[in-house]
This record gives sequence, structure tokens and C-alpha cells, in this order.
Amino acid sequence: MDLETGAHRNHLKKESWRTVLTLAYQSLGVVYGDLSTSPLYVYKSTFAEDITHSETNEEIFGVLSFVFWTLTLVPLLKYVFIVLRADDNGEGGTFALYSLLCRHARVNALPNRQVADEDLSEYKKKDNLIATSGSKNPSFGSSLKSTLEKHRVLQRILLVLALIGTCMVIGDGVLTPALSVFSAVSGVELSLSKEHHKYVELPASCAILIALFALQHYGTHRVGFLFAPVVLIWLLCISGIGIYNIVHWNPHIYKALSPYYMYKFLKKTQKGGWMSLGGILLCITGSEAMFADLGHFSQLSIKIAFTSLVYPSLILAYMGQAAYLSTHHVIESDYQIGFYVSVPDKLRWPVLVIAILAAVVGSQAIITGTFSIIKQCSSLGCFPKVKIVHTSSKVHGQIYIPEINWILMLLCLAVTIGFRDTKRLGNASGLAVITVMLVTTCLMSLVIVLCWEKSVLLAIGFVFFFGTIEALYFSASLIKFLQGAWVPIALAFIFLLIMCVWHYGSLKKYEFDVQNKVSINWLLSLGPSLGIVRVRGIGLIQTELVSGIPAIFSHFVTNLPAFHQVLVFLCIKSVPVPHVGPEERFLIGHIGPREYRLYRCIVRYGYRDVHKDDTEFEKDLVCSIAEFIRAGSTEFNADMPKEEDDKMTVVGTCSSNAAGIRLREEDNEEIETDPGTSEQREIKSPPPAMQLKKRVRFIVPESPEIDKAAREELQELMEAREAGVAYILGNSYVRAKQGSSMLKKFVINYGYEFLRRNSRGPTHALTVPHASTLEVGMIYNV
Repeated sequence: MDLETGAHRNHLKKESWRTVLTLAYQSLGVVYGDLSTSPLYVYKSTFAEDITHSETNEEIFGVLSFVFWTLTLVPLLKYVFIVLRADDNGEGGTFALYSLLCRHARVNALPNRQVADEDLSEYKKKDNLIATSGSKNPSFGSSLKSTLEKHRVLQRILLVLALIGTCMVIGDGVLTPALSVFSAVSGVELSLSKEHHKYVELPASCAILIALFALQHYGTHRVGFLFAPVVLIWLLCISGIGIYNIVHWNPHIYKALSPYYMYKFLKKTQKGGWMSLGGILLCITGSEAMFADLGHFSQLSIKIAFTSLVYPSLILAYMGQAAYLSTHHVIESDYQIGFYVSVPDKLRWPVLVIAILAAVVGSQAIITGTFSIIKQCSSLGCFPKVKIVHTSSKVHGQIYIPEINWILMLLCLAVTIGFRDTKRLGNASGLAVITVMLVTTCLMSLVIVLCWEKSVLLAIGFVFFFGTIEALYFSASLIKFLQGAWVPIALAFIFLLIMCVWHYGSLKKYEFDVQNKVSINWLLSLGPSLGIVRVRGIGLIQTELVSGIPAIFSHFVTNLPAFHQVLVFLCIKSVPVPHVGPEERFLIGHIGPREYRLYRCIVRYGYRDVHKDDTEFEKDLVCSIAEFIRAGSTEFNADMPKEEDDKMTVVGTCSSNAAGIRLREEDNEEIETDPGTSEQREIKSPPPAMQLKKRVRFIVPESPEIDKAAREELQELMEAREAGVAYILGNSYVRAKQGSSMLKKFVINYGYEFLRRNSRGPTHALTVPHASTLEVGMIYNV
């Protein structure tokens, strides 16, 4: 028996390691494409203008030492060993850190948060882990937490900090493809004359970029299997060339890894050396992807891929380039200090092809990451609604946003054509990269204290050590404002302005809804018929309110005194967790007594969840209401206070509850009894004038037995579903109220309204069929 158990354990270990190694291999194409192509432009950007290398090689050795220690301290020490541990239930990135802080300090930017959200399993999972590993003296963390919760200004600063990091990631999505592709194509300069290569370099780069963005809507799942082999071949290629150059040109180059050469470099070059750090910084472009793409892989797989392959390959590549340059001091132009000059002549064309493919893979990863982070911003109410297309039904997280894709393409082409050289593209990209890292460092310090409940001295030490390194690089990048570094600042400012205006307008609109919601007592005083004609069908009234009756409902019934026999006040909201399980998707409750047939349904999604299409969503919604009716039939209290509408029940989707009600929809033909079902619903044919296209029935489990009132409620819900579902959506026009400041009037009347008119409406968010939609216009004076 023990032998069988031991064999089973060994088999599980083999399977788990096989999975981890497979993920590590796949991560090469998704995570490390950008980082692995950095040798194409680091030395060229570093030696562009600020410094030149002399026959003593002190500059070359100093740059190599800086590159080695920067790669060791930032990607390896900071990200691999520390930041990767700050995942949000398996998800990473700037918004994952902000989400963690939102849950622990209650600084959530989402206005419609509920206590029930804190009961989500994803909400608690990380908390339980932290509670077991936290310190026993979290007094400072508690005081910091209460300070953040009390002061709205600090909450806004925290949100803006997260948004700045997000905007710089979007800016990086513009600059990285331009820099990577342009640097890769620049290899043709060594094979063509100076007169000809300038006519090939720019058009070829633009053609590749246009093709890259034009193919985005097909998704990456069809060619994604090629990404990892391309990056693997590229890493083996640059490490092999590096080893050749070390052995052939300067076997003693390893001595330059000593930190002493950094001191000699700065002492000799002084201001020029400090400014050249903006080029050295480019060696860690793409490091943030290790954390941002954590949701697609695992911590262990990313660590294995970096430490065993990516890190040593990059070090060998940089050492090989330095070894070549240390014995070739005669430089006619900056082209002769690029990557391709150190490649043997016979290998230049094959290496050029591989480099272009690797640059495309790296660019693809950053573009997909930009789509993902914009979706997260939109889910958390910080970006206008956009059309999100899921390019793969099998692979999680592969999305395409048409509007953002074409904007990125135009901006990418603009900076490529405008700059036309690696130096200024590198200056722009470097500032974007280091700003994201600084934001991560700041947020991580708060995570260490608030979430991990560690000593404040540890957080201060983390900020001081890594913040000093990054601040040094940040200052070197910022000083090149006029040489290209203004681009990411301008892009970030524009996107930050859009996010802040949208968030502010959405918040004011929600506050108006809360202040003008209709009293439930007024609704109940109308009686079961609500004082209007109730027609067949289900009416879904979309609202952002999680309690109370929206003003849009009273506005509607005042002008059109008729409504559906079943009314559902539907709120689709995002919660600050990456995923909400199907078993916890719906929160459902009655509004008033059962005979009113009024329900409130709150549908909860995580910021990385995929929204279902309208057909599946309608089925899940109706089925969950039916399950709520069945499960709550024995608990219903007719004497429930009329003011109470906060009593909500968590109900999962049909697929998540094997023992629950099943919904079956068939064509309008006679429904045969199924001996295998425990309960059938016989539906009479409606009058010819109301002939329906389909029949609906609920398959109800035998136990527990439901009462007569619940059966009647299910019967009415079933008939309403047969008649069809209508979506009642609010089309709001937001205006600043009288007496508002000029700034507020400009932001609301022009800024927010412009974004609202040019963003996707709620019909696109729900993928609602136009034939089933009724929009009710209202003016919001906020």
C-alpha cells in the first residue's frame, strides 16, 4: 500500500513539474519577447552622443558593469524574488497592486461597493494567506489603514498614482513596437550603402508595424505556438554570438562585471556618464511584463524561465558586445556600435530575420498587454466603455479592442516617422519604463505594510534601495525631455486626463442616482399591479444602484403607464478582484412581497472576467432567479419590513449548481414528458394572436419540496421568459448644475459629455439585441 502511495506521489510530482516547465517554455513568447530584444539597441543608445569610448576601455567596461548590475538588481532581485509574491490571487500588474490595497484599506474607487462583496472567496483567499504570514504587531499598518480610509485626498492620490503607472504602460505600448522593430530592421545598414539603407529602413519598419496592428483582430491563438520557439531561438542565438565574441575578442571581459568599473565610469565621464544612464536603462525594458502577465502563467514558471535561460542569455549577449567593442576602437558612425556589428558577417542575414521576428513577438506581447490593462481600467470605471472582442474562446485573456488598436497604430507610426532614429525612441521608451517601475515600487511599499503586515522599516528599506536606483535612471531619462522623453509624458498626460474626467463624471452621475432614487414605500403603496398595466414578458431595468429604485423607472412609468409582468432591476458591477466564480456570480433578492414580481439582481464580475453574450446571459439570469425562488420558498417571510430590500442571496449560474433548477428552451411544438426528469411543467398553447416562437420549462429537483406560492411564481417567470426579454436602458445627458465652477462646467459639459457620446453605450457592454432595447432619456444635473 505504501509503495502504491509513493508511486502515486511521484507521478503527481512529475506531472506538476511537467506543467511548470511547459508554462515556463510558453512564457518565453508572451513575457520575455520585449526584454530579450533589448540588446538590439542598448549600446547604440548609450554611446549615441553623451559619451564615447577611448582606447582604455573604461567606458565600455563601465557600461557593461552598469548593465549587469541593473539586470541583477531590478528584474532578478526586485521582480523575481519580491514583486511576484504580491499577486492578486494569481494576477499581476499595477491594477493588481491597487486592487489589493483597495480591499485591505477600503479605498475602493468604485462607488457601488457592498459588504456582501467581502464574502467572495477571491476576496478572502489572499487575506487568509496574509493573516498566517503577517507580523504580530501591525500597529503602524492599522494606523496607516485608518488614515487612508479617513482622508479622501489620500485615496485620490493613490488612484492617480495607479493611473499614472497605467498610462505609462499604454505609452510603452506605443513606443516599444516602434523601438523594437526599427532597431531590428536597422541591421540592413551594414549590408547596404549609406545612400540606400535610409530608403529601406523607415518604409520597412512602417510596413511591419502596419501589418502587426492590422492582424490584431485575428488574435494570437493561431500563431501563438510560434512565439516561444522564436524567442527561444533568438536567446540561443544572442548567447551563442556572445560566447563567440568573448572567446574570440576578449576572454577577460568578465572582469568588467565588478562594481568598481561603475565608479570609474562615472568619475571619468561625469555628467555625460550620468546622462548615458538613459540608454543603459533600456536593458530592463519588458521587466514589468513578468509581473503584468502573471495571470497567464505561474510564479514558479516565470522564475524558472528567467533565471535559467533569459538572464544568462542576456548577460552573455551584453558581455559579447562589450568584448567586440573593446578591441574595435575606430568608430566612423554610431551604426558601428550597434548590435549587428558584433555579429559575424556570414550570420548577419539569418540573425536579422530572427531579430525581426523576435521584435514582432515582443511588440505583440506589449500590445496585448495594453488591451488587457485598458479593459481593467474600463471595468473599474476609470476609462470610457470600449468594444472588447475576445479573439479566443479557449485561451484566457486574449482580447482585441478595435478603437485602441488603430489609435496605437497611428501613434506608433507617428513616433517612428517623426524620430527615425534609435536614440530618441530609446529616450522616450526609457522614461515610460522607469516611471512604471517607480509606481510599482511605491505601491509595493504600501502592500508590504498593509497587506503583508510587515515592519514599516522593511517597506522603507525597499523604497530606499530600489527607489534610489530607479530615481537615478529616472533623472537621467527626464533630462532628455527635448530629445524624445517628452513623448511618454505627453501621451500619459492625455490618457490620464481622459481617465480622470471619465472617473469624475461617472462618480457624479452615480451620486445623482443615489440622491434621486425612488422610495420603496412609494413603489409598494401602488399595490401589486404598481398602478400600471402589466404585460407579458420580463423587463430588465439596467441601473448602477445596488439598493433603491432608480429615478429612470418612475420617469418611465409616468410617461408610459405599462410594464412587464416580471421586473428585474439589473446591476452589472465590477469588484476589486480579478475573477468572480460562477457559483458567486449573482446576488438576487425580492423587492417587496412576492406577488409584486419585483426582483433585484446584481451581477458581479472581476476586472479580468469575460462577459457572456446576451443569449447565455439571459439564460443564466432567468435560471438564477428561478433557483432563488426555489431555494427561498421555505425562508420567505410575508411580514418582512417594507423598507428592507438589502436581503440578498448568492446564486450561481446554472452550470455551477448541478443540483439546482435547469432551464430548457424548445421550439413551439408539443413538449413530450421526460421520464428521467423529476418535475415537468405543462405549458398551454397561447392564443393564436400571441403565438410564441419558443416554449420554456424548468426542470426542478425532487427535494426540497417547494410550496404552492413558489410554484406559481416559477410558472409566471416561465411564461414571462416565453414572451421575451426587454432591456430598459437609461440614456443620460449629464450637465453641471447651476452655480457650479467654470472648471466643473467645462469638465462635465464638454469633457465628460464628449467621451460619453463617443464611447460604447450599455447596449454594447451587454451585447443587447437592438430589437429588445428601450432607451429612456434623462438629464442629470450634477
